[in-house]
Amino acid sequence: MRSSVLLAFVIIGLVILVSGCSTKPKHPPLPSIPLDKTPDYIIGPGDNVNIFVWGFPELSSSVPVRPDGKITTPLIEDVPASGLTPTELARDMEEVLATYVLDPVVTVIVTGFVGPYSQQVRVVGEAANPQGVPYRENMTALDLMIQVGGLTDFAAGNKASIVRMIDGELTQFSVRLNDLIKRGDMKANVYMLPGDILIIPETWF
Repeated sequence: MRSSVLLAFVIIGLVILVSGCSTKPKHPPLPSIPLDKTPDYIIGPGDNVNIFVWGFPELSSSVPVRPDGKITTPLIEDVPASGLTPTELARDMEEVLATYVLDPVVTVIVTGFVGPYSQQVRVVGEAANPQGVPYRENMTALDLMIQVGGLTDFAAGNKASIVRMIDGELTQFSVRLNDLIKRGDMKANVYMLPGDILIIPETWF
């Protein structure tokens, strides 16, 4: 009786182990296709913005976006900047400056890119240096892995997944990081989007 119970536990353990080691992805694969249109850059806390007011150098300045998402420039205090494109911020600045200047023309140039958290590409799990990375045009999984230092020795790279917001819903896709990094399979080099979360689980052994 005791040997039968022990055998049953061994069989159950083997089933769990085999199922846990399965390489079959849990989620549909993410298509490796180029993007039709790159999203506009969104300003975030930590960015630095150069404000140029044409014809009024005394009103032009280079200022950081504060943690509360606002900026302060000559004549203007607490202007919301986070969550806007540079063009949208320029139009807002023109509207406020119109109180003091006739027909102001403003240009906004962003430097020291960080972007809002919602627009960063975040890596969690078994990466050498998990972190949030500012999105760059045509960023791929390979670009992202170089940025975070690659996989750890305990990473289950082919069981990694990308969580992406599509039409207001979070959708999860499988990615093959082991095939990409260790085998050089460029078909596994998928494109990233702002707000993507790359999850890299730990292997069982």
